[in-house]
Amino acid sequence: MRETAVPMGAPMRNAVIDFSRMTVSAVAVVTDAVRGGEPVVGFGFNANGRYAQGALIRERLAPRVLETPEEHASADGSSLDPRAIRRLMMLNEKPGGHGERAVAVAALDIAVWDAAAKLRDMPLWAMLAEHAGNPAPERSVPVYAAGGYYDPEKGAEGLVAEMQGYLDRGYVQVKMKIGGATLDEDRARIEAVLDLLDGDGARLAVDANGRFDRETALAYAEAMGAYGLAWYEEPGDPLDFSLNAAVAAACPAPIATGENLLSLQDARNLLRFGGMRPGTDFVQFDPALAYGLGETVDIVAMMKEEGWSPRRFLPHGGNLAALACAGGLSLGGCESYPDVFQPFGGFADDTPVEDGRVGLSDAPGAGFERKATLHALLQDLL
Repeated sequence: MRETAVPMGAPMRNAVIDFSRMTVSAVAVVTDAVRGGEPVVGFGFNANGRYAQGALIRERLAPRVLETPEEHASADGSSLDPRAIRRLMMLNEKPGGHGERAVAVAALDIAVWDAAAKLRDMPLWAMLAEHAGNPAPERSVPVYAAGGYYDPEKGAEGLVAEMQGYLDRGYVQVKMKIGGATLDEDRARIEAVLDLLDGDGARLAVDANGRFDRETALAYAEAMGAYGLAWYEEPGDPLDFSLNAAVAAACPAPIATGENLLSLQDARNLLRFGGMRPGTDFVQFDPALAYGLGETVDIVAMMKEEGWSPRRFLPHGGNLAALACAGGLSLGGCESYPDVFQPFGGFADDTPVEDGRVGLSDAPGAGFERKATLHALLQDLL
């Protein structure tokens, strides 16, 4: 199990953080199986918005797995057992306190699932569908382009040009940031993008990244309701379920949140106590932040138990692992980062966006090898 910290180095900000010093953990899980003269290797990484997790991975998680090789294999010995390996990672870890630990486990877990799917010569989305008991996984997934970060050199004209670039590449729905300026300034930015979208608010989502206190969140909720937006995302602190419930009760637009909730337990609490409306709102739990792919399968099962359709789940992350979850678990769609958080953001080079959808590949694993810039970076681990 190998890890390296990669600088994100993105000169931009949302309403809360500056990404210029952000780092990401890239991970390789090297197996002793050989195909075509090369070892079978699984790759993974944690999602943007957190930091590299090298110390946790090298000092706690990887040693626990490597010390117990007899528990790695699947029942028939043909592949790896991601669930068993996840259990090894969590030995001697107390319940709760998910935080950075959930992010470190997620990076390794994705790499293990990628390797396991490759050992079985099947796409990751198909393996996830099998694991979840989903008989009809999606072969084409709705995607929306996330961007619209604050950049003092761009202004409103640059924001509109950015969104036009997404439309030119086949996206239908886009998302932009709010909360990093005054309400009046954000209204002007929103209205400039809506002009580009012919006034169709359902094609635009806005994201406050948890910035607001209750008063400000409610003021924005009232303003956003006038635009008929696709959703109003993460208005306040992700663990302030009372604030979220107040906003959901006051806002005619759908609420979307959950990308900063890092466990099954947190996800369940959001649905039970956050005022979320099952037929209206969206959840956005991130496989690359919340303990990985097995946890995502469990979250989908929990949603069904709580009366939610998986179609209300739009995973955060904008990468190939999230796309595999969206297809294999029949979720409602997937975020995409066409221009930012590279080379991790976006999908395979040979799968263009067409009418707001991306097709899923039959290539074994997650398909990281089919994104040339990402594959080159991951190969450095070997």
